[in-house]
Amino acid sequence: MPIHPGSSEPAIEPPGTGRLLIVDGHAYAYRAFFAIRNLKSPSGEPTNAIFGFIKMLGRMRAFLNPTHVAVVWDGGLARERIELLPGYKAQRPPMPPDLEKQLDGVVEFLRASAIPSVVRDGIEADDSIATITRHSAAARCPVVIASSDKDFMQLVAENVGLLNPGDKVERIWGLDEVRAKTGVEPGQVVDWLSLIGDAVDNIPGVRGVGPKTATDLIRQFGSAEGIYQRIAEVKSDRLREALMAARADVARNQKLILLRTDLPGEFRLPELIPGGANLGVLRELYLRWGFRTLREEIERADPAQGALF
Repeated sequence: MPIHPGSSEPAIEPPGTGRLLIVDGHAYAYRAFFAIRNLKSPSGEPTNAIFGFIKMLGRMRAFLNPTHVAVVWDGGLARERIELLPGYKAQRPPMPPDLEKQLDGVVEFLRASAIPSVVRDGIEADDSIATITRHSAAARCPVVIASSDKDFMQLVAENVGLLNPGDKVERIWGLDEVRAKTGVEPGQVVDWLSLIGDAVDNIPGVRGVGPKTATDLIRQFGSAEGIYQRIAEVKSDRLREALMAARADVARNQKLILLRTDLPGEFRLPELIPGGANLGVLRELYLRWGFRTLREEIERADPAQGALF
């Protein structure tokens, strides 16, 4: 797995094992870009996404105090998902040009801060995140995934939580939060989403089946497979007919929504430990981008500490 390494709710963190923060890179870059407007460098280049990303990452690290960090980027759409559904994510508009030109700046910041960054050609960030999560959890290092993507609810476990940037209250989502949101267990989330569909990813669900109906079905039958094995027990004629008509779609959706946790490649958890930031390079970047407050923080920092946050 290509890795570019550096040189308030502890319930999911057993003592002494540390914690890995995984950041959905593109998702946070988009969020930063739209949260801050009209921020430009002294040369007139847009810097709103860079600044917002730096501030959000700093807040997350201050909140979680992780021992390991990985910012994971999309390397393209998965070929197998496109083959299953040619329209998969096809409705998404292209990245705004002013955001695209700032991504290199975000990576420059990460490199200067010695924060590991991960990308694989042809691999969606979700699958890279899922694979890293599996390996880290197996190594007894609890994981917090920073993303608003509901697909990650399928990964939540005793030692895997979610940090949703859309939350008004900063908290780690665990098993109870997933149950409260969906009405099902994390292990049933793939089937739950397969029934509902996902408009964001252009995945059609069963006609007339929304979150509540999907929850009721999963609770009654246990799984999508259980529904179809006992389809005669579905009392509503309309619902039963809709489920039968969408049987192939539901099976396809399960394959689309299930995240891969088995990507090939050697995984080394120590490579996700941030190193000492290069304060001189960061100061020059902040000067170039016009981030006066961040530059002043650098100038006040003790270089022997070797860390910005």
